[in-house]
Amino acid sequence: MAQAVFVHEGASIDYTPAADVAAGDVVVQGDLVGVAKLDIKAGKLGALAVEGVFDFAKATGVGTAIAVGAILYWNDAANQATITATGNKQIGKCVKAAGDNDATVRAKLSQ
Repeated sequence: MAQAVFVHEGASIDYTPAADVAAGDVVVQGDLVGVAKLDIKAGKLGALAVEGVFDFAKATGVGTAIAVGAILYWNDAANQATITATGNKQIGKCVKAAGDNDATVRAKLSQ
């Protein structure tokens, strides 16, 4: 028997939520973070993007700027991207600098 069998390229993964998921929602499953590109109804098979470039919500105010190349994490409690690793899940790297007043940060997902 083969040790591994190719399934697909892996830019997205199957996902069946227990509750409705809206397009743009960030879904955390263990250490895997994905983004719903379309609405997914509860109990229905959908897909989460695990590759690509997305604008994620971030905190604003003094000291919240994020530089290009910074490793980004998802704070599921605050529903925001952050550079704080502790207690958060890695989502990827910043690909466009975000200033203190920017409400979003652009990230390339990497799992």
